[in-house]
Amino acid sequence: MQKRKKRILLIPLLFLMASLAWAQGQSLTLEEAVQTALKNNREIRTGLLEVDRASAAVSEAFGYALPSLDISANFSHFLQKPKMAFPDFRAMLNNASYGILFDEGVIPFDQSKFLPMGTKLQTFAQENNYQAQAQVTQILFNSAVLRGIGASQIYLNLSKEKLKSTVSKTILDVKKAFYGVLLARDLRDIAKARFANANAHLKNIKAMRAQGLISDFQQMQAEVQVENIRPIILQLENVLQNAENGLKILLNIDQNTPVQIIGTMEYSKEPLPLEADLINETRKSNPTLNTLRIKQQLDDELAAIDRGGYWPTLAAFGNYTYAGSGEGWDLNNYTSAIVGVSFSINLFQGGRTARKVEQDMIVSRQTGEQISTLSDAFTVQIKSKLNDLKRVKKLVELMQSNITLAERAYTIAGNRYKQGLGSELELKDADVALSQAKTNYSNSVHDYLIAKAELFDLAGRVEPEWYKFIDNSLEK
Repeated sequence: MQKRKKRILLIPLLFLMASLAWAQGQSLTLEEAVQTALKNNREIRTGLLEVDRASAAVSEAFGYALPSLDISANFSHFLQKPKMAFPDFRAMLNNASYGILFDEGVIPFDQSKFLPMGTKLQTFAQENNYQAQAQVTQILFNSAVLRGIGASQIYLNLSKEKLKSTVSKTILDVKKAFYGVLLARDLRDIAKARFANANAHLKNIKAMRAQGLISDFQQMQAEVQVENIRPIILQLENVLQNAENGLKILLNIDQNTPVQIIGTMEYSKEPLPLEADLINETRKSNPTLNTLRIKQQLDDELAAIDRGGYWPTLAAFGNYTYAGSGEGWDLNNYTSAIVGVSFSINLFQGGRTARKVEQDMIVSRQTGEQISTLSDAFTVQIKSKLNDLKRVKKLVELMQSNITLAERAYTIAGNRYKQGLGSELELKDADVALSQAKTNYSNSVHDYLIAKAELFDLAGRVEPEWYKFIDNSLEK
């Protein structure tokens, strides 16, 4: 009991600690950012609901092929019984009886004994009536029902493929935003490093000025150089904040929640895939193309369903009835049962079936044209993205060596200035060149990662773990 009380007291404490940790900020790697986006993205939530709806539609389609049981019951009480005009049976019986007696000579003939013949309002309904009925119906053959099961399964596949396409797009958007944050952070850090170098140089200048080695003008130049860098840092801080806010929007988290991005932009020298292989992979695996292909299958299946209007419907049925009627509550009860088969077929309905099938086939051909057009467009994009990737790859490798040269040049310029062999302008130019080299490298690595992500997104290369993550969400 004491342990249980301790656990109960511990639960609020854990919630409080979690709330404090969230308020202090959230650390995110690229994988965690993608996972958060997949959990919180509203389009993916909508896609998951659409898959659930399509799954329910499959079960509904199977339900049409199963037998149906209908039970009905009714009770009626006549406040005023219906009447109909019938021959006067009393007059008929009277006249027939006297006619026989007269013909047989039992009594003498007397015309006055005959009653006039006519009609009289009479009722044969009883005051209270009830009926209870149970009927079972089983479709034996109906083309629309049988095809509908297949169409619902295709629609389920279509909704899943649309969800995959949304997942792929979300992952690409998150990668772009994440790399954008890393680039903004790198550029800010480069500016801060330049600011630190300028400050260090200013300290040296002040020390040399105190010894009378340099003039006031040279110290003023160093101070101006430091202050010129400060606005750049503030501007890049704003760029970084905007990039983080954009990422928060994609992750669907509160804008006031601090986020710490963990990771660096790293370039790894790797062989690029062949153009032909990428084109084949794109035509085979691109989610958008696969979505259109499944849609075309659905278009063909809908045409087959409408074509089912030419075919008959055959159904078996069984009926059991329990009924009764009577004056007052003294009812006469009876039962009846029947089994049978029904057959129906439409012979003519103004050519509507043919026109519906024709429209469905046109839609299918339109989808086929969209597939061809999009496939050609993706081929052009693959070639363009691959060329961009090759260009940026070369640029990154050049910028790596350029940074080494710029760092060496800055070191030499600093040493020359300290020895009185170099000028302030020479050192400033070397500092700007080093900063520009680092900036160009960061931009090149960013462009390389973005181009690679876009290229692989076109090819339909999505980490299987993310689709598995979505599948697990569907199972829940």
